[in-house]
Amino acid sequence: MTATQSNLAGLSRFIFRAPNWYSSLAFALVVAAMAGVAAFGFGISRRTWVWEGVFFLGKDAWEGIFFIGIPTIIASFGTAGVDRLVGGKLTRNRSSLLALTCEVVVVAVVTLAAILAVLVPWLGQRFVFDALVVALASIFALRLLVVMAVSRSSLLVASVPASLQTVASAVLLFVYSGTIRYVEVGGDIFDAYLLRYLSRADHAPPVLSAISPDHFLLLAVTCLVYAGAVYVFLTVIDRPWRNSLGVSGLDFLRGFIGHIAEGSRELEDFFEQLGQRAVVPVTVLAFRRGDGTEKARFVLPMIHPGPMGEIGGGNFPERVARRSDGLAFPPHATAGHDFNLVTEREVDTVLDAVDEAHERIEYATEGTRSVQVTAGEASMLGQGFGDDALLVSTFAPGCADDVEYAVGLTAATEARTKGLDDVLLADAHNCNDGLDGPDLGHVTPGSQRSFDMIRAAGLAGEAIRDAEGGAVRLGVAWDRTAWTPTEGIGPLGVRVAVTEVAGQTTAYVLIDGNNMEPGLRDRIVESLCDGEGGEREAERAPLAADGAGGAPAPATVDAAEVMTTDTHIVNTVKAENQVGAAIDQGELLALVSRLVREARADLEPVSAGMAVERAEVTVFGNDRTETLASHANVAISMGGALAAAVIIAAMAVSVLIFFLA
Repeated sequence: MTATQSNLAGLSRFIFRAPNWYSSLAFALVVAAMAGVAAFGFGISRRTWVWEGVFFLGKDAWEGIFFIGIPTIIASFGTAGVDRLVGGKLTRNRSSLLALTCEVVVVAVVTLAAILAVLVPWLGQRFVFDALVVALASIFALRLLVVMAVSRSSLLVASVPASLQTVASAVLLFVYSGTIRYVEVGGDIFDAYLLRYLSRADHAPPVLSAISPDHFLLLAVTCLVYAGAVYVFLTVIDRPWRNSLGVSGLDFLRGFIGHIAEGSRELEDFFEQLGQRAVVPVTVLAFRRGDGTEKARFVLPMIHPGPMGEIGGGNFPERVARRSDGLAFPPHATAGHDFNLVTEREVDTVLDAVDEAHERIEYATEGTRSVQVTAGEASMLGQGFGDDALLVSTFAPGCADDVEYAVGLTAATEARTKGLDDVLLADAHNCNDGLDGPDLGHVTPGSQRSFDMIRAAGLAGEAIRDAEGGAVRLGVAWDRTAWTPTEGIGPLGVRVAVTEVAGQTTAYVLIDGNNMEPGLRDRIVESLCDGEGGEREAERAPLAADGAGGAPAPATVDAAEVMTTDTHIVNTVKAENQVGAAIDQGELLALVSRLVREARADLEPVSAGMAVERAEVTVFGNDRTETLASHANVAISMGGALAAAVIIAAMAVSVLIFFLA
């Protein structure tokens, strides 16, 4: 992830899940009741009996619910229904939250105007209702902006659901303020019936009598001005997206908010418009017992498990685990965000390729001792199985993020030139210092780190070719853990595979998370290889991990590496949520030591094999992620200034209209 992409991802912290519609509605009625007491109450004298005070306060609260809450209820239920009727996508939860927000805006504006009217007596009661007109026009503009952004409706179509709250309020004020008396429709008999049934001024608070017919005319004109301002704002913001990417930025905004707030799949529709076809290698390393049942499976397609949450391939590791017969190990591949799958449907294509590769595996009982090599900043742990090899690359203790597709492909090819058949090259993705600064450790073609990694792969291939061989034994262990994605740990928890070849034990630790806090990987590896912390944990266990009596299996190994899956399910509402940032690192070390001990107790003879299949999928595409992030960041940074300019201009026109009227 680059700095530009991290800035975009960081915006997810401002998005929240929309509450249920009934929660928003209940809160709206409470606000309306309190506003009614504040607006129509405080007329009770000190001599009024308590029950009379309660009666009048109740009456004031009811009037608040009627004049403020009823339009909110109409907007809450009506907006989603009308919007969907005209082809929109506004949900009831979003509709209710929008209605509540607009109600709060109206109450806040009118309250502020009332305070100013008290402090500045010459403003008079009319000033308060002038402010009410501006508030009703403002919520129409806000609702219009949201409906157009979410539903992608035209200005005229979106105006219908957007106007419900403003129109409902205006109708109630028109009827209960007595303004209808100024209207002549027909003859005397018709007017008499009109006044009798539609004029309800005698049932309304006296303060509403200050409303005059010109208020409604001003409201209509102001709404037209604000609608024009909304149209100009959206057109200016959207034009760069259409010119350079051929898509609408409003589609991205709608999908982004919809996914974070309600878990919708609208964002995938947007990404599918941007996507490009790509061919990606899918490598499978499987271990099976003597009876033919699968014990463990390493799966590595060269895709990136993003962009976030369960969108695209964000939850790919869990999908792999559900599809595998043995305990699944889906480490991070050498691919960045340009190789995000555009939709979750593409995951099925990758999994089909996994099945095809798995069917073609030729198993062997022989393997090699693991080797560890270093070239510059790159370190690599490798082990051979038959004519194939598993390689795990890391830049720890240096901080790094994703490795570009081309770099990983070249490194794997370099290892194969040393006599290996197929190579599963995993990016350990196990040390990063967050999203601060212009350089986030992205390993790009042509960088020094890319050459270090390619050189390390070649050295590992040579070392594996010359390493001592023997029969392979494998033990596995898994703990789902009680940690949650908000704490940086995904549903796969912590998984450990321990191999034993020619008397040497090697531990592969896989944590379902997105990168790790600096230094944590080194602490885990040191504790597993020299016994610090691990042996102390083992001493407290009275039984072996398999339940048999006697001394427990040791929690130390000869070599170890720690990997993360880079699952983006942990990044739904937080761009930076690395393993070890939110959880107790000591507890994680103890857990890993226990799992290594259990895996060692689970060691048994296995045969291993590897196969590679190619899958054609739709991914974000070269440089598309960076272009998308750049446009979004520019739109957000400049959108605030543009919005302020549009609001000031619209308000200035409104003030001019009021003075001329």
